[in-house]
Amino acid sequence: MSEVNSSLSLANPHPANYNGTQKLGLALIAIGVLSLALAWVGIGKDQALYFFIAMLAGLMGGGLIYFYGTYGKLPAGIKNNRVFFSSIASRGALGWMLGIILTGFYISLYFFPKYLNGLISLFDPLSQLVRGKDSDQWFVYGTFYTIAVLVMGIKFMMKYRHNRYQLIRTSSVTFFQLILAWTLPIIMENLYNYGPYLSYFWPLDYDAIFPGSLSYVLKSGKLGQFVVVWGLIMTFVATPILTYFFGKRWYCSWVCGCGGLAETAGDPFRHLSDKSLRAWKIERWLIHSVLAFIIILTVLLLVDNAATGKVLGDAAGKSLAKTYSFLIGSIFAGVIGTGFYPILGNRAWCRFGCPMAAYMGIIQRFKSRFRITTNGAQCISCGNCSTYCEMGIDVRWYAQRGQNIVRASCVGCGICSAVCPRGVLKLETGPENAQRTGIQLDSHGLIPLEAVKILD
Repeated sequence: MSEVNSSLSLANPHPANYNGTQKLGLALIAIGVLSLALAWVGIGKDQALYFFIAMLAGLMGGGLIYFYGTYGKLPAGIKNNRVFFSSIASRGALGWMLGIILTGFYISLYFFPKYLNGLISLFDPLSQLVRGKDSDQWFVYGTFYTIAVLVMGIKFMMKYRHNRYQLIRTSSVTFFQLILAWTLPIIMENLYNYGPYLSYFWPLDYDAIFPGSLSYVLKSGKLGQFVVVWGLIMTFVATPILTYFFGKRWYCSWVCGCGGLAETAGDPFRHLSDKSLRAWKIERWLIHSVLAFIIILTVLLLVDNAATGKVLGDAAGKSLAKTYSFLIGSIFAGVIGTGFYPILGNRAWCRFGCPMAAYMGIIQRFKSRFRITTNGAQCISCGNCSTYCEMGIDVRWYAQRGQNIVRASCVGCGICSAVCPRGVLKLETGPENAQRTGIQLDSHGLIPLEAVKILD
């Protein structure tokens, strides 16, 4: 009985309730952070391999041990105890501190890499092993990114091990991050001096079909030609077809690296997404504006290139491209999208800025077989579904009325279904027809007033 009580006490984040396994994990994490900090300031540059091993073993090994101590002895099922009482996950002091640290790291990475020299040197042993050359800022970033997805992905699967869909989905995003986004580009760069990211394509990879990018890629011979054709097929053929049959979840929750980080490392912050109507209005205007911007910019650059610079001029075209790269690619997607996890939730970029999400969202909203069905008779209005919706959807509003959920922003993560204690919600792909919204007409054949919100 004492062992059960000890396990259940893990729901309380107070330090006094940490068990021995958690404390061991935290000690190893502290060693990893210390090794990272010392290397960052230049200490141990001549022993980079030892510091790298200490950092990797501390952060990865310590993290896994801590998560096992947290979830390993608890029964499988929903783990939402005291989520709003954790300082780091409820915009408390620790949350703001973490947000500042992440934001500062991204700003340094993008704009001041010279301040990362010690950190970059720490990864030289790994870079020499897999690439045959010293590390750089982007290798460091990609490796950190992959480690975060792998370790936090295992943590996520421990937490949601009662749900088969979550286990398969998380295995998918970790696989695509490790293989397509980290390993394959390294292999291709070693073989062809060019490492493409096959899991990203236009409009998310915004410059994929810019004239300058196309010219550079095509110089890589048959590999470059394949990458161009692959990107065009994925953007204009595969994406509409897959989104029609499976909704945008096939990419946003199963493949995309941005979504992979959000679903794993960002999981503790998913409940921070704003559920208000005001946020929904801002979301629709902002994300579709970004999509319109990149479409117009791409078309202008292609037309200008065909007209040999007579439309925009070389300087204007480069200026527009750099503006988008800075504001959207760096500030929005990187600094705000990831650095603000502890403040805005884990899907701020996906919800408010990602042009790929906007593109698939339009298809999902109006021409897709995907929906989340509800059994309103079983709903007890606990609010778990709305609380844990990372995209800010008030899922309970639909569930209470027994209405299917068909929203452009839904990424099909399935957490609303996983945390529902009554089995009210179910992710489905069914016939694409007029009843897809689940809205029932009243006795006069009219749409009820409360249903107008869905169709807005």
